[in-house]
Amino acid sequence: MRAKRFILMYISEISGHHSATIAIEKTLKTLAPDTQTLNINAFNYTNPVSERIVNRIYMGVIRRTPGVWKYLYDNPKIVRRVERLKKNLHKFNSPKMKKLFDQFKPDAVICTQAFPCGMVADYKTLSGSNLPLIAVLTDYIPHSFWVYDKVNYYIVPAKEVGQNLVNKGVPREKVLELGIPFDPKFNRISEKKEVLNKLRLHPALTTLLIMGGGQGLGPIKSIVRSLEKAKNNLQMIIVCGTNKKLYNSLKRKIRKFRKSIALFGFIDNINELMDASDIIITKPGGITTAEALAKKIPMIIVKPIPGQEASNAAYLTLSGTAIEIDELKEIIPVIEKLLDEPEMLKRMREAAGAIAKPNASFDIAKLLLNL
Repeated sequence: MRAKRFILMYISEISGHHSATIAIEKTLKTLAPDTQTLNINAFNYTNPVSERIVNRIYMGVIRRTPGVWKYLYDNPKIVRRVERLKKNLHKFNSPKMKKLFDQFKPDAVICTQAFPCGMVADYKTLSGSNLPLIAVLTDYIPHSFWVYDKVNYYIVPAKEVGQNLVNKGVPREKVLELGIPFDPKFNRISEKKEVLNKLRLHPALTTLLIMGGGQGLGPIKSIVRSLEKAKNNLQMIIVCGTNKKLYNSLKRKIRKFRKSIALFGFIDNINELMDASDIIITKPGGITTAEALAKKIPMIIVKPIPGQEASNAAYLTLSGTAIEIDELKEIIPVIEKLLDEPEMLKRMREAAGAIAKPNASFDIAKLLLNL
């Protein structure tokens, strides 16, 4: 019997979309070691020059003018206006898709971002292909660019997300609530004291994990400055991701801080750092959220980006697993309240456990292998 073959598609190398395809790929090969996979940055594969330009524009918009992104995100007027452009782009990309699929002969294509999902869906329409296409949503809102007739299954993180898709016209039988895929290593538990000792931090102090996703986005420097004024005995683990400017700036100032700090750039042991922490202060990217829920770690969300992050934050706060703050002056009172009321922290951990889907990667991999 021929080994199963899958193509996984994402956009942007340092992104939750890519982390999700890596998690699925890793789990597929754990369950079926002979599985063959291609993990492809779809935008770079089809439009390498455009990818660099679009990435720069996107990062500039969300950093400097997030209000513009709020207007653009899932705006029905924008969706209608770009429909023809999108279809022409997909038609232009179809020969590359055909060459890829003819050479690799995949049993299914899995997309963790809407751009490649639409590209493959339109390729299926143009070519008459019946290649199974699986859309894996990594946020708690499904925008309209995800909706295509040619998608066989939508894998969503929660019931509410599935209902939103149904409201947009997706047949309910296509929607599976399996969760957001993340690396299974987050289901392993590290010894908190051991990790803190390794980081040269005090095992008895409240430990805050501060991070802004793989690219180190958000007001991390301002958060650290605010927490320096906290009266509580706190210590911080700060992860800057690929943001070298942030890392170098904090490294220069770290000796002047009164609080103990462990500072990192881009690392691959976030799972251990979560086990060592009492609270995480972060931007609510879908993958980080899924990992934190699996670890049952209470979240404080600071100034989420409009669009997907704001929707993720709304879902998490309504679920009782996170507290969202809009002004940095709120951060110390919120932390003090949580530390003064351990029952509140306990309720947040329990709420996280109630909505976590720790087996998402395995459930998705099993679905793919049984297609």
